[in-house]
Amino acid sequence: MNSKNKIYFASDFHLGAPNHEASLIREKKIIRWLNEIEPDAAEIYLMGDLFDFWFEYQNVVPMGFVRLLGKLAEFSDQGIKISIFAGNHDLWIRNYLPNEIQCNVYHGPIIKEFNGKRFYLAHGDGLGPGDHGFKFMKKIFVGKFNQWLFRRLHPDTGVSLAKFFSKKSRAHTGEKDAEFLGEDKEWLIIHSKELLKSNHFDYFIYGHRHYPLDLKIAENSHYINLGDWINYFTYGVWDGDHFELKKYEH
Repeated sequence: MNSKNKIYFASDFHLGAPNHEASLIREKKIIRWLNEIEPDAAEIYLMGDLFDFWFEYQNVVPMGFVRLLGKLAEFSDQGIKISIFAGNHDLWIRNYLPNEIQCNVYHGPIIKEFNGKRFYLAHGDGLGPGDHGFKFMKKIFVGKFNQWLFRRLHPDTGVSLAKFFSKKSRAHTGEKDAEFLGEDKEWLIIHSKELLKSNHFDYFIYGHRHYPLDLKIAENSHYINLGDWINYFTYGVWDGDHFELKKYEH
């Protein structure tokens, strides 16, 4: 009998931040978690910001993260399906990860159905009302010509520059990301409720908002913030009948 029947969800590892030493401790904890879920995992959805910065040059990718990438490749070799969402910190994920670990990469929301339940899955950046400054900047970042220009920078220069701005971004949004603002002020909740007006979803699952939250927003619909692996070490698991938000304690 196949015991691999659970689907796991996690987000916002931000590997590389705030420095190599702290990131390595966090990466090893993530690997311990992956080892524990390995026996019953059928699929795993990593919902964005795995890396605090990621950019793929034609023949160069950022150094590091070999433990995570090796473990994900091992999962893939076993037939565990892996899906990775590009977040606002690693939105320049392109072909390297799909080629190396045989995963799916998504750059926007997707809809999935598991055992008759409808799931709306997204990292969450730029969705809903507000945050117009970020939405404008994201258009600049994802522009092909602007990415071409960035590739003209030597990787040592480009990566250092990007890490500097990534650190500033986390410093600016850190406190907001660590607290619940209320249903009427949470842009992703507003976005989810707007979608419910025309489509039913049993679960909305997001990364991006580092605060872990499972909130019932309609009679048969739940809104999920997966939380992060900087402060909370939380993840979601779907067993075919129920979704549970859990904390990894080891």
